[in-house]
Amino acid sequence: MALQGIFAVAVFSFWGICYPFALAWHEQFQLFLFDRQYLTERLSVPGGAAAYVAEFFVQFYNNPFWGAGLLALLYLLLQMLVWRLMKRNAGDTAGQSDFLFVLSFLPSLLLGFVMGDENLMLAFPVSLILVLFSMLLYPSGKKARLLFSLFSIPLVYWVAGPVVFALVLYIGTEEVRRAGSWLIGTSVALGQILYALSCVWLSAWFEPYPLRRLFGGVFYYRLPEILPYSVIALTVLCLLLALLSDRMKGVFRRKNRRLWPVAGWGLLMAVAVLLIPCGYDDNKYELIEYDYLVRMQRWNDIVRKAEKQQPDLPMSVCATNLALGMTNQLGERAFEFFQKGPEGLLPKFERDFNSTQLTGEAYFQLGLVNTAQRYAFESMESIPNYNKSGRVVKRLAETNLINGHYKVAEKYLLMLKKTIFYRKWAQGRLEMLANPPRIDQHPLYGRLRKTRLQDDFLFSETELDKTCGQLFVHNKENVLAMQYLLLYPLLNRDLNGFMNYYGYVNSVVRYSPTVCQEAVAFACMKKKMQIPSGMVSDDIVRRFKSFAQSYTSMGKDSPQLEVFRNTLWYYLMKE
Repeated sequence: MALQGIFAVAVFSFWGICYPFALAWHEQFQLFLFDRQYLTERLSVPGGAAAYVAEFFVQFYNNPFWGAGLLALLYLLLQMLVWRLMKRNAGDTAGQSDFLFVLSFLPSLLLGFVMGDENLMLAFPVSLILVLFSMLLYPSGKKARLLFSLFSIPLVYWVAGPVVFALVLYIGTEEVRRAGSWLIGTSVALGQILYALSCVWLSAWFEPYPLRRLFGGVFYYRLPEILPYSVIALTVLCLLLALLSDRMKGVFRRKNRRLWPVAGWGLLMAVAVLLIPCGYDDNKYELIEYDYLVRMQRWNDIVRKAEKQQPDLPMSVCATNLALGMTNQLGERAFEFFQKGPEGLLPKFERDFNSTQLTGEAYFQLGLVNTAQRYAFESMESIPNYNKSGRVVKRLAETNLINGHYKVAEKYLLMLKKTIFYRKWAQGRLEMLANPPRIDQHPLYGRLRKTRLQDDFLFSETELDKTCGQLFVHNKENVLAMQYLLLYPLLNRDLNGFMNYYGYVNSVVRYSPTVCQEAVAFACMKKKMQIPSGMVSDDIVRRFKSFAQSYTSMGKDSPQLEVFRNTLWYYLMKE
């Protein structure tokens, strides 16, 4: 029990402390509703009952510690079921072996590796647990075994999906063992397999899924037509441990009784340290964390993360620039971080459920509410398994609330009222609908109602500076649009465009951050003009002269230019 407790705490810490953003990422690609239609839609599909249970659990990922606690229980339940099956098959003597007990943790550790795939859904481990539990119910009497096979295979298939073939193989192996004749036992086992195959084939007549998808599991993996080999490996490992534990008892010697547990724990530690990290792609999870921080609007945390490790992917750069803009630091610190051209401000549209929500958040905060709404729609429609998204439905309710489309907003809010974690939020917005002046008083909705453009329009992704210009002209208090307006031409290396925009901005509001002063100094040098007095500080003028001298003497490969890495000048001349 102590070892199981330690294992549960380790799993809880892994997900709740190290990867809480991954839990939130999974939650945002479903919308669990407490209504009859949602339940019947799931129960009418093979594996839908397990998926319904899994999605019920996943909604608790909204709170990372609740989600991590549920995952710790699932990991522990998997270990306990494997251990019970091993004890049942090996008998009391081998069942008391510490080494076999240690081996029962292997499937749970492999599950930790498999769940590193961000598209693997919780329905798979839930289905596997249900199948292992059904193995424990396998009776010993001959007639009882026949009835069990007859009714359990179609039932478990409909409840848990194609993982039922693990149960079929388990039953077939047991029948071979219990039969007096190898030929009879093998014939019975083959009959069980054909029976299971016919169940899957018949289900294709009632459900609009191709056979390949039914054999791979409708709810196991977010991407259709794909089932990773690691999922099959985990299922096979559980089955082998359950069936071969009696064979293992011949390996143990009484004189080595104390050595085997040490060897077992060494194996587990090797799997945990060497295998599990391989299942987690650092680049993918970096983007998932940035997406989570943007969703929670934790702008200062985004900046701190970027300070620790330079973002180098378009989406992470976009999140960093948005955070700098929301904290009014973009003009001062933009080039302290890696910049990936104009797409680092507003990435080009891609119909991809991974990126559109983050980009849509940038448009939303700028005041392009209709564009943010379009991105939200595209994000939800591009979810590969056609689920709805709680995060997206919430955003659609907000955009319609801001635009004054109250009936449409009410439709989305009534959907969210059927959930656990969005219910309170939805109730508060429904109260706003009953009293519209409260929307104007809301710190976010009121601001966006002032900054948004009233007329919908199409714009080119190559001329987003003009769009930001329209936003700033419409509302001079839109500081984010002003910062994007000035930075966009600099990232595009368009100094003439910058000078035009900067002249207009300074005619409206006094704004002279470091990046703008560096741009003015560089533009004047290119035109061989004297730097206007008062537009650039003495310190920046002095540093610019030093930069120009280093560049002139040794060109862009001069090692002395590294001192100026965090400047606009380095970006323009070196990158």
